Amino acid sequence: MTINIVINKKMLYIRCMNELTKAEEQVMKYVWRLEKAFLKDIVEQFPEPKPAYTTISTVVRVLVKKKFLQFETYGKIRQYYATISKDNYFKRHMKEVIGNFFNGSPSKFALFFTNNEDLDLTELENMKHLIEHKIEQLKENND
Repeated sequence: MTINIVINKKMLYIRCMNELTKAEEQVMKYVWRLEKAFLKDIVEQFPEPKPAYTTISTVVRVLVKKKFLQFETYGKIRQYYATISKDNYFKRHMKEVIGNFFNGSPSKFALFFTNNEDLDLTELENMKHLIEHKIEQLKENND
């Protein structure tokens, strides 16, 4: 794993190369949606006011360096595509969140949501149904 040391005006922190910044995540969301995209296609996805073309170009170059994107070259232009699926990235990211904030316990992570005041009875019932369904699937696979 490669580590970058980033110096912000107020703090020094370490960012792993497999983490995405907010800007990088935004670009990846557009690439995942498009599946394959030229730089102009990515820029077009941004809402107004669009970031500068050069800004997006820089983010894309970083994503290539981090190996989140690869490209095919057509003359002087490049068509980019993701090297990791959105689902796989999300699973890995959630695993890190659970590890860092819930001591690696998915149960503590689920408990966090049950204690969240924003969840109503219907949402909790839906979560319960999804968990019960998953339990049944696992039981069937073990038989």
